[in-house]
Amino acid sequence: MLLPKMHIEEGWFVDEYGRRVLLRGVNFTASSKLPVSPDESTHVKTDFREHRSVSFIGHPVPLEEAEEHFSRLKHWGFNTLRFLITWEAIEHAGPGEYDTAFIDYIEKLLKIAGEHGFYVFIDPHQDCWSRMTGGDGAPGWTFEKVGIDFTKFHDAGAAWLMQHNYDPGNPKAYPAMTWAQNRVRFGCATLFTLFLGGRDFAPSCVIEGQNVQDYLQSHFIGAFKQVAERTKDMPHVLGFDSFNEPSVGFIGLKLDGSNMDSRESLGYSFTPIDAMLTGSGFTRTVPYWEIKLTGLRETRRDEINPGKISCWLDGCEDIWKREGVWGLDEKGEPVILQNDYFFVKNGREVDYLRDYLSPFICRFAQELRSVNADTVILYEGPAEMMLKGKVIEWPLPENAVNAPHWYDFPTVGFNRFMCRVSYDYVQGRLLLGGRAIRKAFARQMAGLKALAERFSGGGPSVVGEFGLRYDMEKKKAYRKFRDNPHKAWSSHVKALSWYYDALDANLLGSCQWNYNPENNNEWGDLWNLEDFSIFSRDQQSAGWKEDINSGGRAIEGFCRPHFVAVAGTPLTMEFDMKKGTFLFEFDGDASIKAETLIYVPAIQYPDGYDVTVSEGDVERRDEEQLVLMRIHRDGPHTVKISRKAK
Repeated sequence: MLLPKMHIEEGWFVDEYGRRVLLRGVNFTASSKLPVSPDESTHVKTDFREHRSVSFIGHPVPLEEAEEHFSRLKHWGFNTLRFLITWEAIEHAGPGEYDTAFIDYIEKLLKIAGEHGFYVFIDPHQDCWSRMTGGDGAPGWTFEKVGIDFTKFHDAGAAWLMQHNYDPGNPKAYPAMTWAQNRVRFGCATLFTLFLGGRDFAPSCVIEGQNVQDYLQSHFIGAFKQVAERTKDMPHVLGFDSFNEPSVGFIGLKLDGSNMDSRESLGYSFTPIDAMLTGSGFTRTVPYWEIKLTGLRETRRDEINPGKISCWLDGCEDIWKREGVWGLDEKGEPVILQNDYFFVKNGREVDYLRDYLSPFICRFAQELRSVNADTVILYEGPAEMMLKGKVIEWPLPENAVNAPHWYDFPTVGFNRFMCRVSYDYVQGRLLLGGRAIRKAFARQMAGLKALAERFSGGGPSVVGEFGLRYDMEKKKAYRKFRDNPHKAWSSHVKALSWYYDALDANLLGSCQWNYNPENNNEWGDLWNLEDFSIFSRDQQSAGWKEDINSGGRAIEGFCRPHFVAVAGTPLTMEFDMKKGTFLFEFDGDASIKAETLIYVPAIQYPDGYDVTVSEGDVERRDEEQLVLMRIHRDGPHTVKISRKAK
């Protein structure tokens, strides 16, 4: 399938025929965070000593399985992939040592994706810097280059690792969704600070003649330029995300934590000085936060690093001590020397977005566009902060796409669909009743879309991640699935339909998190007990090869009618799943000769459907689940699709 070329115009992706295109996609896939060989799923114990010899070939999916998975996703109405690749997958062997066999594999897989009709964004994915710090992303040698021994992280409390903390007999030993606390621990926070702000905050850290910031950024960008070289002649590869969910490190924080919100994540809440000192071999007492009925609450305080283990390699000095951030008093006890070290620089308060993240994104864009001038750059920042109205400066490159992430945090946190009582994290108030909750979702999505007007001149917006845990209520759906596969997903279907209602109300493109061919009921997405995949082999029937939907989870929640490409400007789109009524209104442009395309999935219309249009010729292609409409006049047009009565 030869996809039309696209460009950005007036807040939309527009194809070569002049049609505005809705990017409705999925993240492909969570397994890309992990090596294939050796198997380093996070429930497998490891000290990461083999980090230089790993291979990611086969993630996200073996080439021989690509046809199956891409065909299924296309059948479900997706036309876009946010395609995960980690820095480690490309450059794990050492600085400048690229895994060309992996890049060959990725090139072949991306060509197959294009043949199946997918637009692609490459996502340089990371969470909490690296696998060694409880997430994924960067190669292990990035720690060694700055003098850090990541094999000491667990014992020192410098990282929160499922590989060491998980206990099947004690769910509280490693609760799901606690991996994010790594952002404030020593390993992740130190490397992010060096990566984005090394010139300002660690001027003494020089690697091979370069400041650590320039050294790390050059290698990160160099790795993804290898991918850009292979994709520059693939028009369906639209561009690159700049950095997935970037962390602030210590930037903008006071050492004592006095300007931090300690309730940002579940688990232990470190201040910057706690993180630094545990990494340097000191014991610190740190509060622990859990979700209670009344919200996040501190439930205890524990000693971290009681064994006083330092994570600095022998002969390597603590960078932060060397920079005079902290020191020892006359009794040999650690003390803060510069509480505002990461908060004030050159006489003014630092601004993480303006001073550090933005310059990196602009550099990344410039370097990638030296390979392909048409490369689109996606950006994301701290959406919650911006939605709450904080005035910020954020210079961005041209041709940039707003790609914020959005999650229904109460549902994710409590692990059940909060459809009666929820919490609006933007307005800071309880939401009572489904109507109020749904309005809040739509309002939040509208706020995310408005960020494009503020920061990228009204460019397009694509929600880069949103999704739902499938192991809700202690994996209740998996037990019900054995007896009643359809009703097992009722809560999930309802939740997803509300999320997509909010997206449709704002005419937003989106990429759901995620599709994972390796997901299973026991370990979820194989990464830190997350279980967000819309597909699992464990939900496939014996005759799955004859049923393209087999293995899908809560399909009715996300597989729903929507416009794909429109000859004009979209105005409104809504779908009533219960009634089976789809309404689409647009301002037609008759000078565009290509048809308006509407996806109409059979799963929502098992007994067929009727199409009513205000004007124009209609063609149905039921095998492709498409309705084609050719208009003859400018102005308002309406398309209505309704279920046929049984």
